Amino acid sequence: MYAAPFDYYRAATLAEAHQLLKDHPDAKLLAGGHSLLPLMKLRLAQPPAVVDIGRLAELRGISVQGDTLRIGALTTHAELAASADVARAVPLLAEAAGMIGDPTIRNRGTIGGNVAHADPASDLPTVLLALGARFATAGPGGERTLDAKDFFQGLMTTALKDDEVLTAILVPALKKGEGSAYVKWSHPASRYAVVGAAAIVGGGATISSARIAVGGLVPHAIRAGAVEAALAGQAPTADAIEKAAAKLSADLGSSLIGDVFASAEFRGRVAPVYVGRAIATAAARAAKA
Repeated sequence: MYAAPFDYYRAATLAEAHQLLKDHPDAKLLAGGHSLLPLMKLRLAQPPAVVDIGRLAELRGISVQGDTLRIGALTTHAELAASADVARAVPLLAEAAGMIGDPTIRNRGTIGGNVAHADPASDLPTVLLALGARFATAGPGGERTLDAKDFFQGLMTTALKDDEVLTAILVPALKKGEGSAYVKWSHPASRYAVVGAAAIVGGGATISSARIAVGGLVPHAIRAGAVEAALAGQAPTADAIEKAAAKLSADLGSSLIGDVFASAEFRGRVAPVYVGRAIATAAARAAKA
C-alpha cells in the first residue's frame, strides 16, 4: 500500500517544529516512523503534511536528575534497553524496551513516538503508567508536565495538544526494596501485546505496596486498582497472587477489546494469568532487592 499524497517538512529546531505545526493544521509529527507510517500506508491516517522532528538533538538522551531519569522523547527503544542508567534505576523500563518488536523497530522507534501514538497494545504506556512517569511537553503556550494517568485518554488518544511536542519522559527510580516485572502475551507477527502486565511490588515476607498496570485489553493502558488493593498486606504466595489477579475483571469493566486474533472474552480470561506472573516475578525480585 502507498500513503496518500502529503507535504513533507523537516524541522531544524523545536521552535521551527512549533511554527510548522501552526502553519499546517492537521499535520502529524514524524519521529522514528514505526507508528505513523504503517497507518499512512494503510490510509488509516491521511495527514496533509508531515513534520519530521527525528533529527532534533535536543530531544535525545538519557540523564539522571536526582532520583528521576529524564529520557528525551527521541531516545530509541534500543537505547533504553542498553542503558546502564535505565537498568539501574528502572529495570522494568529496560526489560520492556527489549521486548518491543524486532531489532529494526527497536533501533528506529522512539519512546516519545510510541507513547504519543498511544496504541492500546503498546508496551511502554503500560510500563510508564505503573512507574508513575510524567510527560514533559512544549508548545507555543509554554511548557507543561502531565502525569501518566492523565496523559493516556483513549484509543490512540492522549492529552497532547495539536501544537505541542512531547519533549521528554520523566521516570522516578524504583525505591529500595521494590521489585518489578513486565510480561506479555505477544502477537506472533507484530510482537504487540495482546495482553501486557507490569507490576511493581514492595516488601519482603508481606507485600507493603503494589502498582499494577495492564495493556492490550481496553482502549488505553490502565492501573489495576482492585488487584493492588487485594495484594496489600498479603504474603506473596501463589494462592494470594492468584486471588488478587482474579480481581482484574473489576478494573477492566465492559470495555474489553476484541479482534480476529483474540476475542474480548478470551482476553478477559487470559489476562489474570499474565497479571499473576508479573506479580510473582516482581515479588521474587523484591525479596532479593
